[in-house]
Amino acid sequence: MSDASAAPPPGDPAAARWRTPLVVIAAGCLISLVGFGVRSAFGLFLEPMTLTQGWSRETFALAMALQNLFWGLGLPFAGMLADRYGAPKVLAGGAVVYALGVFGMAESESGLALQLTAGVVTGLGVAFTAFSLALAAMARVAGPQRRSLALGLGTAAGSLGQVLFSPFGQALIAGVGWHDALVVMALSSLVILPLAFILPGASKETGDPLPDLGLGHALREAAGHRGYVLLTIGFFVCGFHVAFITVHFPAYVSDLGLDPRIGAWALSLIGLCNIAGSLLSGAFGQRWSKRCGLAGIYFLRAIAIFVLLISPKTPAVILIFAAVIGILWLSTVPLTTGIVAQIFGVRYMATLFGVVFLSHQIGSFAGVWLGGYLHDAVGSYDAVWWAGVVLGLLAAALHLPIDERPLTRKPHTATS
Repeated sequence: MSDASAAPPPGDPAAARWRTPLVVIAAGCLISLVGFGVRSAFGLFLEPMTLTQGWSRETFALAMALQNLFWGLGLPFAGMLADRYGAPKVLAGGAVVYALGVFGMAESESGLALQLTAGVVTGLGVAFTAFSLALAAMARVAGPQRRSLALGLGTAAGSLGQVLFSPFGQALIAGVGWHDALVVMALSSLVILPLAFILPGASKETGDPLPDLGLGHALREAAGHRGYVLLTIGFFVCGFHVAFITVHFPAYVSDLGLDPRIGAWALSLIGLCNIAGSLLSGAFGQRWSKRCGLAGIYFLRAIAIFVLLISPKTPAVILIFAAVIGILWLSTVPLTTGIVAQIFGVRYMATLFGVVFLSHQIGSFAGVWLGGYLHDAVGSYDAVWWAGVVLGLLAAALHLPIDERPLTRKPHTATS
């Protein structure tokens, strides 16, 4: 299959004419749907696996925290490989690793085995099938005029995966047990493999007005940009919020004495509402300041968590919180990726966003592990919820000073 761009330069006879922007965006959305959908259901396995295996919640939480950490550690390397060799090969290999990790999770009989399979292997599989790799391919074919909207659409597709896989996973656990449910999840992740080869491969012809300085120079340039550093620090908070809620919210709902199905419905509702949130975020970023949009999202997250903590814990309150936090869920992604592309261009977008996302995953590790550790220590998730309020306010303040204007580079600095 050709590695030609979806929007090939004129006169390139090797370009695959069928690989239109619409086809690429559709394939990227499906990759995002499956990859994010499978991992979003892991929180449903916390209670059945720990009860059956006699593990503490911290044991399961550490595995999920390692998964998030290795997702973050692997993504910059996945981005570099995708920028150099093309997303299809990276995503296809990642799909195989992803499936092996989830299958190994089902077969794990000790906490250490769970942490190696569900944590390290699955985390690397998620990194090398990350929706950000698909988003980078979509950004290249969408063009600056529609880029933010395309990124919002790809993020919304990931949320649709959460909508579909949360009740699907709960039904599988109830019907065939958690072990066979994980086997089905492992097989589902292999759907990414054929979809990967629909995406365009590596191409230096991105239509980017900024000169190509080389990867090393691009990384040094980003590290010296104050706005990029603030964006990276702020994304830690997004990971803290999202990962903690994804893994621990179903158990939190059960701890309140509510029907466990409400936890699954809440995760599904988060995904459903984030479809709207991601699309609205993409539309917002196309017209208005992305940094202001991000500051507003983090501030509203802090308010939503605060209101949850002081409200009576009824099914209605849980579902209303899920709807609100869902609108704010991954709506950070189109704006964050959009700022990276807007400032630095799209040539090394997968790599540069991968570095930002590493911070997100360090936050994910902290949120997931602290949730399990503090729950086992004090029997409550309240301390982590309050930390989420404080971090949300800090993230809102961090994003306001970001300079999101495109860099101006002199043509003579470009490498050949």
